Amino acid sequence: MQHVRVADVPALIASFDAGARPVLLDVREPWEVATAALSVPGATTVCLPMNEVPQRLVELDRDQPVLALCHHGVRSQHVGGFLERQGFAQVFNVVGGIDAWSREVDASVPLY
Repeated sequence: MQHVRVADVPALIASFDAGARPVLLDVREPWEVATAALSVPGATTVCLPMNEVPQRLVELDRDQPVLALCHHGVRSQHVGGFLERQGFAQVFNVVGGIDAWSREVDASVPLY
């Protein structure tokens, strides 16, 4: 799994081939997503709480790049490792999570 700083996410998404629509996998709980949602141009956002990932793995395309995101980066790192063990080839952990996104990229995203 590769790690990517929040400030580098837009450039990473732009670097993928045109047919590779990356997935921004938000593994936070529904109440967290309702508190601070994130949409990134060029990526499809999928909200899938960490504890549901194993049962709902079929909802993710193994051929698409996955950028895992949580509040600070710990849950997304665990999910990223799990995805790699399941055969996903392009997995990235968004270091610092949505908290860092709010502080470094877009202050309109609420902190919590």
